[in-house]
Amino acid sequence: MNIYVGNLSFSTTEEGLRGLFEQSGPVDTVTIIQDRVTGRSRGFGFVEMPDESDGQAAIDALDGNDFDGRNLKVNQARERSDRGPRGGDGGGRRDGGSGYGGGRRDDGGGGYGSDRSGGDEGNAVSNEEDTNKADDSGFGSGLDDN
Repeated sequence: MNIYVGNLSFSTTEEGLRGLFEQSGPVDTVTIIQDRVTGRSRGFGFVEMPDESDGQAAIDALDGNDFDGRNLKVNQARERSDRGPRGGDGGGRRDGGSGYGGGRRDDGGGGYGSDRSGGDEGNAVSNEEDTNKADDSGFGSGLDDN
């Protein structure tokens, strides 16, 4: 049985968590999830126990109980669902632009608030006085209020 363990203290070790769960039965694996950049615990992990009844006994005994100064959240782990594209990989943009300030000027991609109409026209500065600045800024509704 795969068991989710949440609200872990950042000082909790895999060995300590193993010892806690072994009070309910044999433990196959213990994994505390760590941040990829900092290497610090993300505050949750998983414990695999070979016997379903031992796993359920551990869940019943430990859910809500204090361990290393934190009240644990313990339940049966759910299968990971396909979450689709995530931020940072460009998967969510329909217009092909790169978002804040990116893109090449000659293809109309990019900067925040630009109209992305292509070429340099979208970023050109007008010498005429414009009484409705919201039209070109990318923030307004584009409706003529006059």
